[in-house]
Amino acid sequence: MPRNPTVVRTVPALRRAVDALRAKKATVALVPTMGALHDGHVSLVRLAKRRAKRVVVSIFVNPTQFAPTEDFGSYPRTWKEDVAKLAAEGVDLIWHPEVKAMYPDGFATRIVPEGPATAGLEDRFRPHFFGGVATVVGKLFTQVRPDVAIFGEKDFQQLRVLTQMAADLDLGVKVIGSKTVRERDGLAMSSRNVYLSAEERRAAPELNRVMKEAAGRLRAGEDTATAMAAGAALITKAGFVLDYLEVRHAASLAPIGSLKDGPMRMLVAARLGSTRLIDNIAV
Repeated sequence: MPRNPTVVRTVPALRRAVDALRAKKATVALVPTMGALHDGHVSLVRLAKRRAKRVVVSIFVNPTQFAPTEDFGSYPRTWKEDVAKLAAEGVDLIWHPEVKAMYPDGFATRIVPEGPATAGLEDRFRPHFFGGVATVVGKLFTQVRPDVAIFGEKDFQQLRVLTQMAADLDLGVKVIGSKTVRERDGLAMSSRNVYLSAEERRAAPELNRVMKEAAGRLRAGEDTATAMAAGAALITKAGFVLDYLEVRHAASLAPIGSLKDGPMRMLVAARLGSTRLIDNIAV
């Protein structure tokens, strides 16, 4: 039977526990999560174990990245199941703070990222989001002081923002992206997929199918505007309300004209009923 990881809930306890993990100069990997863990998260943990001797997983539903109209209160929380999954993977430590441990009374400092955070993708629809993410992840990096941190590529703009932040602020952590884990029908795994009705779940894989079709058209020489317009029409026809379907430079997230302008990433966000889905693929 797997041994449960140590769970800590205060910063002093976390510091003591991480210091103990670093005995004999062991390397430490951090996997930041908001819980409601699925196989995509498990893949992050497994990559972390390959990149470091010890693994810390944080579970914290971060209120500062949710707008008042979003699902902070109803976001899925599955603590017992999460601990069981992490125990099965041999995780060493779970950092599970209360909100007041992360944002004590009088907290008044925020990280305001620019660059990839202002690329006109997620930030156009969730202007509050990356400030909240950068602030909490900046705190996690300084609390845990990991050698590496693992994030999924499904949240690709977030990955670029946090990679830039770690480099710009000399935080001493290498940010590593892990490939998106998908259901058999192509839907990117997400904790929010539980919100989908049965009918919506059947329609949801259309996002990935359309992106792959559009990528094929781009590789065949079609211009980006035509390929994206055709893809947007197909996504709307499938019942989604589209926020964006765009091709950007894979490193800077700047708009890009053709394959010869550099490595490309196609990114999409769309609503299906009350659920907002995001995805991306390399082109």
